[in-house]
Amino acid sequence: MIQIEKVTVEDVPMLIIGKQDLKNIPLPGFIFLHGFMSAKEHNLHYAYLLAERGFRVFLPDAIMHGERGGDYSEEVMSKSFWKIILSSIKELPKIKHYITEYGYVIHDRIALGGTSMGAITTFGALTQYEWIKAAVSMMGTPAYQDFTHGMLKQGLEGISEAEVKETLDALTKYDLSLQPEKLNGRPLFIWHGEKDPVVPIAGIRTFLESQARHFKDEQVTYVTDEQAGHAVTRKGLLEAVNWIEEKVI
Repeated sequence: MIQIEKVTVEDVPMLIIGKQDLKNIPLPGFIFLHGFMSAKEHNLHYAYLLAERGFRVFLPDAIMHGERGGDYSEEVMSKSFWKIILSSIKELPKIKHYITEYGYVIHDRIALGGTSMGAITTFGALTQYEWIKAAVSMMGTPAYQDFTHGMLKQGLEGISEAEVKETLDALTKYDLSLQPEKLNGRPLFIWHGEKDPVVPIAGIRTFLESQARHFKDEQVTYVTDEQAGHAVTRKGLLEAVNWIEEKVI
């Protein structure tokens, strides 16, 4: 039986999913980060499939989302996009401390991943934390600065030039496309729809092509879907789960 436990790590609401009969045993761990305008509960299908494979999965809410949300307009949320991502990156150490301190995970078997905003967050976290054993991006991009320029071209209004510069400067240290060596040989799974209008596939494709010399053989698994937009297909979901089981357990 799969068990769902609800906890709060300091101020971060989080669900913990794993097999009930393995409750008191440290397991390989996967921290799964949700997308923009989503919430932790929306990714329970990933957590269930991974729990069946012997993982313990952790689903936190980002600021301004889920239990931490409020009556924010989409405009306010969009302007806070990078604030949300950077907050999630900075909160990961306390989540890691909690799940290791209380014996939920095997210390050197913690992977990280997510969808859309959660995948973008994952790329930034890879520049900061060596304890991430493997990473999964579903519809993400590591090119923080390029993606910001793309958002501005799409008509994100009400942001001054000074604010744009401040944001770009703050993002530099988290932009994996500018420091691919920080992957440091860690396995990376990437899934992306060819027709994604929200996080265009060009960002991840350019990264992989321009930085190929930094990757070891078979380090990166890159899967695309010619017909998919900004939604992960069931096939993509299952490919990700299979890959996580192979690389982390």
